[in-house]
Amino acid sequence: MDWARLSRDIEGETLTGMFDRGRYATDASIYQIMPAGVVVPKRFEDVNTALSAARAAGVPITARGGGTSQAGQTVNSGMVIDFSKYLNKLVELDVENRRAVVEPGIVLDDLNRQIRPHGLWFPVDVSTASRATIGGMTANNSCGSRSIKYGLMRNNVLSVDALMADGSSRKFSDTDRDTNDTLIRDLLDLGEREADEIVTRFPKVQRRVGGYNLDALLPGDAPLRISDVLVGSEGTLALSERIEIRLSPVLTDKVLGVCHFPTFWAAMDAAQHIVKLGPVAVELVDHNMIALGRDIPQFRPIVEEFVKGNPAALLLVEFAEPDHAENLTRLQGLKDLMCDLGSDLVEAVDPAFQARIWGVRTQGLNIMMSMREAGKPVSFVEDCAVELKDLAEFTDRLTGVFRKHGTDGTWYAHASVGLLHVRPVLNLKEDVGVRQLREIAEESFQVVADYKGSHSGEHGDGIVRSEFHEKMFGRRMVQNFETVKDRFDPIAVLNPGKITRAPRMDDRSLFRYAPGYEYEKTKTQFDWSGWPGGMPGAVEMCNNNGACRKLAGGAMCPSYRATRSERDLTRGRANTLRLALTGQLGPDALSSDEMAQTMKLCVGCKACKRECPMSVDMAKMKIEVQAARAEVNGWSIRDRMVAHLPRYAPYASKLRSALNLRNVIPGLPSLMERLTGVSGERDLPIWRRPFKEPSDSPDSPDVILLADTFNRYFEPENVRAALKILKAAGLSVGFAKGITGRPLCCGRTYLAAGMVDQARNEMRRTIEALKPFLNSGVPVVGLEPSCLLTFRDEAPRLLPDWTEGDGKRIMLIEEFLETLDLPLNPLKRTAKLHGHCHQKAENVMSSVEKLLSRIPDLSVETIESSCCGMAGAFGYQAETLEVSKRMGELTLMPAIRGSDNDTLVIADGTSCRHQIADATSREALHVVRVLEMAIDAR
Repeated sequence: MDWARLSRDIEGETLTGMFDRGRYATDASIYQIMPAGVVVPKRFEDVNTALSAARAAGVPITARGGGTSQAGQTVNSGMVIDFSKYLNKLVELDVENRRAVVEPGIVLDDLNRQIRPHGLWFPVDVSTASRATIGGMTANNSCGSRSIKYGLMRNNVLSVDALMADGSSRKFSDTDRDTNDTLIRDLLDLGEREADEIVTRFPKVQRRVGGYNLDALLPGDAPLRISDVLVGSEGTLALSERIEIRLSPVLTDKVLGVCHFPTFWAAMDAAQHIVKLGPVAVELVDHNMIALGRDIPQFRPIVEEFVKGNPAALLLVEFAEPDHAENLTRLQGLKDLMCDLGSDLVEAVDPAFQARIWGVRTQGLNIMMSMREAGKPVSFVEDCAVELKDLAEFTDRLTGVFRKHGTDGTWYAHASVGLLHVRPVLNLKEDVGVRQLREIAEESFQVVADYKGSHSGEHGDGIVRSEFHEKMFGRRMVQNFETVKDRFDPIAVLNPGKITRAPRMDDRSLFRYAPGYEYEKTKTQFDWSGWPGGMPGAVEMCNNNGACRKLAGGAMCPSYRATRSERDLTRGRANTLRLALTGQLGPDALSSDEMAQTMKLCVGCKACKRECPMSVDMAKMKIEVQAARAEVNGWSIRDRMVAHLPRYAPYASKLRSALNLRNVIPGLPSLMERLTGVSGERDLPIWRRPFKEPSDSPDSPDVILLADTFNRYFEPENVRAALKILKAAGLSVGFAKGITGRPLCCGRTYLAAGMVDQARNEMRRTIEALKPFLNSGVPVVGLEPSCLLTFRDEAPRLLPDWTEGDGKRIMLIEEFLETLDLPLNPLKRTAKLHGHCHQKAENVMSSVEKLLSRIPDLSVETIESSCCGMAGAFGYQAETLEVSKRMGELTLMPAIRGSDNDTLVIADGTSCRHQIADATSREALHVVRVLEMAIDAR
């Protein structure tokens, strides 16, 4: 295929390099298939052009949205078309008739944010709503937690404008049965001819998404919605251009009951009784999810809030009637039922409490996948659905199948409709794991057939389940599916091998862990022994479910939010690293230019460490890449300027008058950019008269104040304010010094450049100076989050004799001051607070929020912001300047500009304050400056 010509013919992007193709070779399934190339269309005409080129070259096409398919629907050896980057618009909104028209790449949460002000939402509320696209949901016939009330995608899709395999366009919508359209006529004839077979063979359960929806073609008086045939077709029949969907009123009142059960059987048996109370959702959480959730810092406090003791299973039961009193009545009915069943109930009436509970449930898959073991919960019998009366017995038999083969399953999902996501724990790198996969699949699907259930109840067929259609539907129905496929796509250009004519699900050549998969020996800088296989095992924790693709809330992943490119995503980087570490991207891939490009926009915010349920710590992984690359290529002038700042700062500060001329003499910024790569469009921080420790520091201080390089030399007023506040609290303040007299340093600037050995040396030097105080119980406090929190995060993985517990004894000043009495006077001001990324990652934002809340008459609002975009030197680099600005403009800068000039802007991070000043011309203050204002106020 002529990819160069295609690149010229479309406005969008064509990606044909091994690194780019590798990022699209996987989805959230067990499969990996390297595509020939990737197209990222900017307009739908690009899709038509790509289809024409693929058809001419005999190359198959696979449409892709969020790339979170569990069954392997979005991987193929041909062309992958990524609709999510550009074709993601809300095209039309009809509030009165509760309908919308959208492009296929729009993300569900993004759609709901746009329509919620109108009192509407799209109610197919899948747990992957932060990254699932409407196109992908349509292709999979997605369902969601509240399908007992709202149904599946096919119940909420009104029409689809589609591009056919031959390049023609047509609209699939409500259609008269006496139509003369030859395609529709052929479909109706098939429905009439095969009516008895369809009625007999299609499972009578609420959750059946396997095969094609031929039941929509049955003869009768019911309206014919021909779009039902496209829904759930997994991109094998046509490519969606626009999708018309039905909207629903927002659920304005909800209550939630958390039912605790001593046995799994009891929970499953109770579901059939609970649904009689009229809930909109009944969701299962098993003991595995509870235990794993308690091990994840992000979820631990929430789990402890709503889980009492150690139940074997929970059922989350939600009522959402318009009348609040009716919801409370139903909740009381649930309480009575639980009492009759001998089970406990935790009531959640407060909306915020409910949101926290649902936040854990929607991350169920990621929580399950957080096991740090060689074996992982594997999706293949994940979506079996049976009638509610059979649920307890069915799950018991399925558990017996797992145990027969020496494993167990993790359970969660939609008990309200008889569908449970179950994943046996297997190691697919080993032959025995692959054998277990096959044998468990064969036996489990037979159990499903025994109960006349559906083996595809939610996540579709893909590669993993299509092979088994004959067991569920029979050979004749499979032939009917093939007839439909051939009628729509006679040359099999659209996502072949899904639903019809599928490969064996255990074909190891299609696996992510294919035969011969092994790590290349790699020198690492950090201690990765907490993961099986070390650093490669840590990289493999990424399960491709794409939580990092969220566009709002939290901080992850700021570079993706700015570019919408798979490369600039935690998942994209992790996939690239995994392929590089296993030799699939050629020799020396780890130190290559392509890998450097992959990591270039990672700002080291560490949001992934906290917000990724797998805790994929890309910030450390980037340092590993930088160090590996430096061994081959050395460091640039700019790298050295940044890294060695703490060493030369004492001397540079003496030349501050001359150095500060860089920002004022015309031509100097552009000259510096040409010589060093530091952007000429940015003013550099102003060198100031540095803070110097008072000569009368006590020998036995109450607290040690650690002055970091940035505040010492560029914002010394912050250190002075900190000293003033500590003294106002009645404390004697001391300062630690190194043997050489050079100010102490955390090593952060060296880590930013990948100079890990130098970073270790700085950490050791500082720790040795602090140890006498730490050992005697004297607290050590400081100002800059990126510096102080290095001792909790990186240092324990770099120094064998230093632990996280040691690191927590070195505190941010707000953590220390939070419990002290301070003479704070009213300020009568409002304030906007922006949290530094590392404050959020290490879960210490609450300290600054609580401290500020103690200032009388100060109203503080925390901005829901991601990374400010400066991120140390990142915002000063010429090649990353624009992305740096775009990161800041996502939410932070608009929030600041939207406040009046008298509103205080508070940011503890040096980089954050500089970015805010550069973008808004507003001065942002460290919290100690605000506390100083409150102490001085009269």
